[in-house]
Amino acid sequence: MSTAIGAKVLERFPAGSPRGSWPAEEYAARLRADGQPATVVMDLESDAFLVVVPSDDD
Repeated sequence: MSTAIGAKVLERFPAGSPRGSWPAEEYAARLRADGQPATVVMDLESDAFLVVVPSDDD
């Protein structure tokens, strides 16, 4: 999965989840602990939190 903003989407979490963005934030934190520069962004179009890392295509 890739996005047009130069980032690769690793995982999607529904925004309607009872825990909100927490699952996405926890997943991104585990990736950062392993040395990957993961970030959580909100995709309003799909109503989901996305965990992204910079694309290797740069």
